[in-house]
Amino acid sequence: MTVLLVAGALVWLDMAQRASNPALARAVGPDASAVQNAAGLVEQDRGTIPMPDGMAAAHASNLLAMPANHAAALTAFWFAGDRESAANVQIAASQFDRITQRWTAARLVVDRFAMGEKLGFGLRRLGNPVAWTDGGGRMHLFVVATGWGGWAASRVLHLRQSSADNSLGELMFEPVRVLPLSWLWNTSHLVRNAPIALDDGGMVLPVYFELGIKYPVALRFDRDGAFQGLTRMSQRTHLLQPSLVAQSSQQWLALMRDVRPNGKIAVAQTVDGGRHWADLPDLALDNPDAAVAAIAAGAGNLLLVHNPSVSSRSALDLSRSSDGLQWTRVQALEQGAPPAEFSYPAMAWADGSLWVSYTAGRKRIAWQRFGAKP
Repeated sequence: MTVLLVAGALVWLDMAQRASNPALARAVGPDASAVQNAAGLVEQDRGTIPMPDGMAAAHASNLLAMPANHAAALTAFWFAGDRESAANVQIAASQFDRITQRWTAARLVVDRFAMGEKLGFGLRRLGNPVAWTDGGGRMHLFVVATGWGGWAASRVLHLRQSSADNSLGELMFEPVRVLPLSWLWNTSHLVRNAPIALDDGGMVLPVYFELGIKYPVALRFDRDGAFQGLTRMSQRTHLLQPSLVAQSSQQWLALMRDVRPNGKIAVAQTVDGGRHWADLPDLALDNPDAAVAAIAAGAGNLLLVHNPSVSSRSALDLSRSSDGLQWTRVQALEQGAPPAEFSYPAMAWADGSLWVSYTAGRKRIAWQRFGAKP
């Protein structure tokens, strides 16, 4: 433990010494044509996303809205295998077909052995895929990858679409690099939640440091996917898996998982487009050391999916807020009893609907779609 604490302190010092002062950025709000009346959302459909053949476990889904002229409304990514950290874990994907209104058969799109060969070093684990489409229409995928060691020894692997087509049958990725996030072989940084889009075509990707201490970090990328720098988002040392949501073009919130017993959802805020961040008081919402997902539905209308307990992930709620600080439950997405688990939510707007995905029992990826009341 002492070694881990010392290593964490050294990496924290490294972050402090090279803290960036990024140029002001302006977030892009949700497309008005994609978001209908978010104040009156009702469930339209639900189910589970098909699993790859022979895979018994699934976790950590991410949803990417596709262009309006694409055959698919969404692409879902997650990691699948015999279990978390199993030798056969790979990154899987499925697309929601606009014509059939069904998810396609799942396909493995990132193989750790093939990717390790391209990188020139072995990969022991893969997890937590997060997708983004750059200014030129290419998909990028950010994946947690480890060599020796557990998740705390992870690095963030940046992959880029290498296929000419991003339909699921053709989709392929090539490695760009391991993101240069610390001098300690770039380890102990992980990714989990979706980025927020910027008006220059770039994006801000939330990641987190996890080695002894835990804190959130914002990464800046330009419209081509080139890494521009990083900024620590909180001075607290017990927070991870930030979810970014834009209240306006320059005022953003990071809502975070709290690893402490009897934790609450934590909050940090920037009012100058990511140049500076400040911690805010915790929300009144319980957090059982579990991931959350937030999304904007227009000015003064924020949505959050979270586990409403300090002790269990057996329930999952959808809540709404006008200011990001006071939240009201809209409805229960899942209501079970331990040991049931519904966790690691993700959200996206597509085709006038709110889409939510999440892990169900560590065995499958469940999804729900919400639209405006008729």
